[in-house]
Amino acid sequence: MKCPYCGYTDSKVLDSRPSDDKASIRRRRECTNCEKRFTTYEVVEIVPISVIKKDGSIESFNKDKILNGMIKSCEKRVVDLATLEKAADEIEQQLQNSLTKEITSVEIGELCMQKLKDIDQVAYVRFASVYRRFDDINSFLSTLNELKNTDKNKDEK
Repeated sequence: MKCPYCGYTDSKVLDSRPSDDKASIRRRRECTNCEKRFTTYEVVEIVPISVIKKDGSIESFNKDKILNGMIKSCEKRVVDLATLEKAADEIEQQLQNSLTKEITSVEIGELCMQKLKDIDQVAYVRFASVYRRFDDINSFLSTLNELKNTDKNKDEK
């Protein structure tokens, strides 16, 4: 670490602790040349994720888009905003942990539907109807039957 006072490149760490926001590590350092003290913050480097859309275009991943889609599907439902924020955070964390630099919008949509299925089934069906672009009533009924069978299997366990 380069000293901000004299430019010397060697320093020793006197104290390390999490910062107030818990997103970085605060380090108190002392220059081994001029002996002045300074503070540095160490953060985890986040790998940017690119989203490949259905039309082939590419854009940067945006968690807010996920959250907004989930919020729309939960309109007039009794779903806490904090629950949806947590789900969006979990999806983002899952994508970061996968270490993939590119993901399709289809895969992101599937992750959203998995979360919504556990949060609110009506919201899940709403999201799926827009996301999967149901062409007719049969594809809609197919999704409802799939959801109904999933619930039946849960009840039997």
